Amino acid sequence: MPGVPDVTPRAAYQALAEDPDAMLVDVRTDAEWNFVGLPDLNEVGKQVTLIPWQVYPSMQVNGAFVEQLHRAGATPLSKLYFICRSGARSLAAGQAAQQHGFPHAFNVADGFEGPVDAEGHRGGMAGWKADGLPWRQR
Repeated sequence: MPGVPDVTPRAAYQALAEDPDAMLVDVRTDAEWNFVGLPDLNEVGKQVTLIPWQVYPSMQVNGAFVEQLHRAGATPLSKLYFICRSGARSLAAGQAAQQHGFPHAFNVADGFEGPVDAEGHRGGMAGWKADGLPWRQR
């Protein structure tokens, strides 16, 4: 198994724009989607697929994750770009996807908000938001 390669948020966005088989799968929790915001793919004619890797508030791994990928329309040909807050959960989700028949899994490096800065804030140093990619509040 080759592993799940990291891609930059910009490279993921470009792939989503150019490849009809590319999907962005946001694996954060519903609380994060509601209060932090979501990638906005309207400009590329797509919607972000929302499937939590862990279920809030228990943070247990979502036992229906692979089934939900199938229900969302993912196939073994799909290029799946997984994104979370900072890149850890999305890597785990990508590894699980590969183990269950989705070989084209990618991890969006630094996630939606990236690492914490010197002031303890996310979203300004790296990641989807810091790269100026489209996003919106839910």
